Amino acid sequence: MIKPSIGRVVWFTPEKNDALASDQQLAALIAYVHSDRSVNLAVFDACGGGAHSRTSVTLLQGDDLPPEGGGYAEWMPFQKGQAVKHEQKENAQIEKHETT
Repeated sequence: MIKPSIGRVVWFTPEKNDALASDQQLAALIAYVHSDRSVNLAVFDACGGGAHSRTSVTLLQGDDLPPEGGGYAEWMPFQKGQAVKHEQKENAQIEKHETT
């Protein structure tokens, strides 16, 4: 799980009836953290990058399935890859410490 924090960039998939609906995910900044799976976002639209707020957005973690119809945020592939590398490094350090 990646711990959300203010200022981190995520992808936002709007609900199908949202004025921001697009054929691609939209860039968004985390503006407030309610929990590891709920955040407020500043979402940038596809028409010039105007900012729009979305509150209490579900943030997918790990193998979470996206809700039908959209209205969620997710980590970008690069961020997911970095989290895996960090976890592997921590596990290796723990194993090394346990064997000494």
